[in-house]
Amino acid sequence: MYKRVLTIQDISCFGQCSLTVALPIISACGIETAVLPSAVLSTHTGGFTGWTFRDLTGDMLPISEHWREAGIQFDAFYTGYLGSIEQINMVQSIMDTNGVEGAIRVVDPAMADNGNLYPGFNMEFVSAMKDLCAEADVLLPNMTEACMLTETDYRETYDREFAETLCRKLCGLGAKSVVLTGVGFRPDYTGVLLFDGAKFDYYEHKKITKGFNGTGDCYASAFVGALLRGRSMADSARIAADFVLDCIEKTYEDKSHWYGVKFELALPGLINELANG
Repeated sequence: MYKRVLTIQDISCFGQCSLTVALPIISACGIETAVLPSAVLSTHTGGFTGWTFRDLTGDMLPISEHWREAGIQFDAFYTGYLGSIEQINMVQSIMDTNGVEGAIRVVDPAMADNGNLYPGFNMEFVSAMKDLCAEADVLLPNMTEACMLTETDYRETYDREFAETLCRKLCGLGAKSVVLTGVGFRPDYTGVLLFDGAKFDYYEHKKITKGFNGTGDCYASAFVGALLRGRSMADSARIAADFVLDCIEKTYEDKSHWYGVKFELALPGLINELANG
């Protein structure tokens, strides 16, 4: 079946993140991809200065209302960076009214990393994000976000028991399943920890210490694409992790390309993986 997904997040016109990666990656997976921008920025905010920003909160509900009037519905929703509590509330309403029955809800609570909230966010925003996470069929947090959502002290080092406890707490909020990203239990390796509410699965791969903007968005997009192609959650998590690793490896040596990853060069491998599965 030809699936249709709506992804709701900002669009940074330059910088290879948010909608500028979600649209091409999910489309390359063979999924019809519609977008609902929450804001438009000239570039992302990671390393650039003087960027422009236009808030599109006022346009979001009128767009979704037009879709309802036109009979346009979605088989899945994928939410990324949202700029305000008002937008979180709007997204909840849109998912309730613009989806087919049983539409899949994938939530990336993009609000924090490395132990800190992104600029402009506070714990009131975290509290509002909990409500959106409670409606997720699949929740895609990193370790920082998982700790904040569950009111757990963030740790740089941890063991598997700590990570599994986080996953259980996240499902306790209401999420049906969790894919916890950036989870490493030994030096030089990282991975993803999956919990479907009953059992755990872990996929490990080598760790590249240099960080790049947009890799979380690339991961979530590839995961959504694979999931809607009918792959299992575990298989989708593996495919997305391998894809992001390939993106980083294709970018790592180019010091001039500091603002994102060359995901376009890794798309053929992702397409072949899904075609051969």
